[in-house]
Amino acid sequence: MSDPAGGAAPVGRATQAPGRHGAAGRGPRAPRAKPPRVAQLPYLVVLAVAIGALAWMWEGGVQRAKEGTLALAGAMFIGALSRLVLPEARAGMLVSRRRLVDVVCLAALAVGLLVAGLVLPTPS
Repeated sequence: MSDPAGGAAPVGRATQAPGRHGAAGRGPRAPRAKPPRVAQLPYLVVLAVAIGALAWMWEGGVQRAKEGTLALAGAMFIGALSRLVLPEARAGMLVSRRRLVDVVCLAALAVGLLVAGLVLPTPS
């Protein structure tokens, strides 16, 4: 918005032409419904398995790296499967993009961890 004297618009304020998609043309926004807390359960399961696998590797050192990596791969497979079969309202924080992108990313990470876990040599 510029003042009638030809000055510039105040800094920090958006300029909007009248009649465009401004806030004045819309009614009050309806409050968004919160998803139920149980919707976060798949995410919490994946998180718990991943934290357990990392703790397993932390405590066991090099001797437990193979098992921990395989457990992390399992956590990612659980996340991919959960994202694939659950609707968006029930998948909780596993939803970040479209379903196909989420599933492909989680499955690719799981396959990479699985391969890494299988080729790691067992320390003697």
